[in-house]
Amino acid sequence: MKPQGKRRSWLAAMICTACVIAPAGIAQELRPQARPEIVAAAVPAAEPPPAAIAALPAPPEEPEEPAANLHLGPETNLPLPRFVSLKTDEGNVRRGPSMSHRIDWVFLREDMPLQIVAEYGHWRRVVDSEGVGGWMNYSMLSGNRTVMLQTDMQPVYGRPDLDSPQNAILEQGVVAELGECQPDWCWISAGGYRGWAPKSALWGVDATEVRD
Repeated sequence: MKPQGKRRSWLAAMICTACVIAPAGIAQELRPQARPEIVAAAVPAAEPPPAAIAALPAPPEEPEEPAANLHLGPETNLPLPRFVSLKTDEGNVRRGPSMSHRIDWVFLREDMPLQIVAEYGHWRRVVDSEGVGGWMNYSMLSGNRTVMLQTDMQPVYGRPDLDSPQNAILEQGVVAELGECQPDWCWISAGGYRGWAPKSALWGVDATEVRD
């Protein structure tokens, strides 16, 4: 993290190392690990007396309600929250959506997955896999999808089947490109190795997301 003016945030991004355990042995840097920031029941209408029921017109068909969790960003009209990735190898994370706000964090790993949770003008509020985040300029973010391994020594399989051959083993924190996703599995690639991993082992993809 670079100093900012006369004051420097005591918060810092840590860098760890992740690698692909495979015949060739491939090491990858990890992104900073930081501490996390931080129905009513419907009341049925009274039924009309039996004599009045025949006189009531048939109720019009109601339009289909959108999904309860669907929320569109005010700037892009894209779903919130949604996953993106860091476009650069150094991204300032500010306390508010403007250049005048202080920098609290600096993300130091290109392609690391992030989740956008709010929008304001050219700014996007993001969080990482640890829940750490703040406001970043949209120019630092990419729609390219990546995921981070959440379990250690995670096998990557030749088929979406735990009994299929293992193509590689990934350490916790490895960042991988995200490809096709089925309900429970996703195709990923990292360090020249590729294959299927259980969706539950990945951060950067929604549990119900399906991708072609």
